[in-house]
Amino acid sequence: MSFVLLGALWGCSFWWIKLGLRAMSPVDVAFTRLAAGATALLVITAITRTPLPRTWEKWRHLFILAVLLNSAPFTLFSYGETHISAVLAGLINACTPLTTLIVAPFILRHESFRPMIVAGLGIGLLGVLVVIGVWNGFGASQLLGIGACLGAVVCYGFGFTYARSHLSSLPDKPVALAAGQVLCGTLQLLPFSLAFGHVHAHRPLSSLLALGALGILGTGVAYILNFDIVRHASATVASSVTYLTPVFAVVVGVAFLGESLSWNEPLGALLILVGVAFTQGRIHRRAHRTSDEVRTQQTS
Repeated sequence: MSFVLLGALWGCSFWWIKLGLRAMSPVDVAFTRLAAGATALLVITAITRTPLPRTWEKWRHLFILAVLLNSAPFTLFSYGETHISAVLAGLINACTPLTTLIVAPFILRHESFRPMIVAGLGIGLLGVLVVIGVWNGFGASQLLGIGACLGAVVCYGFGFTYARSHLSSLPDKPVALAAGQVLCGTLQLLPFSLAFGHVHAHRPLSSLLALGALGILGTGVAYILNFDIVRHASATVASSVTYLTPVFAVVVGVAFLGESLSWNEPLGALLILVGVAFTQGRIHRRAHRTSDEVRTQQTS
């Protein structure tokens, strides 16, 4: 249930970002998202009387994690969506497990490359090329958008791995860690929002509601779920919530934003997810279980 809910919230986030951009600049969308999320999380910690982390070492880890999972990728995705559709941004986000898988073995000693990883990465990278439709060529604007979203995904890959390495064993409750992380991200973006931000004169009500949902649900509630999942799973499994994220991103993008869906986008996303399944050994385990069942039936 945590995976499904988190996938839905992060999938809808691309829709909410697109609406928020109608009211303010990308850096302001990212900052407002974090500020609203931090406010919601701090209220939850106050109501539940959950203490925030108390040591400087924990706050140092949360500060670094906020850069990797919040301030940098949120700004990059917001900027990317000024040039590409919310649907395409959500599909690019499906690359997160691939980047996590590449990074994890170099940081986490207990996670290593497996025989099927090379094949899986090859399939996944092919999927990325199909998603963005490399044969069509790119204009400068679209290339900037795709590059920004891919940069955000790389940040996520490092972030999931860092969280698993440094925060999964902490005794603090998920809501306390999430509140500290999102608060750090808010403070990181505050000077950039003041210096480079711009709020449009016309601010539709739908944009304001979307920003509220983006912060409270897509950042506040979502990061409580994320910390809980990271605590109980490996970095690659935790990041595989992006199996569901592109599905929700496509549905809401097409249904509520009227965006188009080209044939290559779902096909490329499917290839990415197949590649991730290979790298995580899911297909090999399923095939092994099937062969064992066949042998059992034959012997019986």
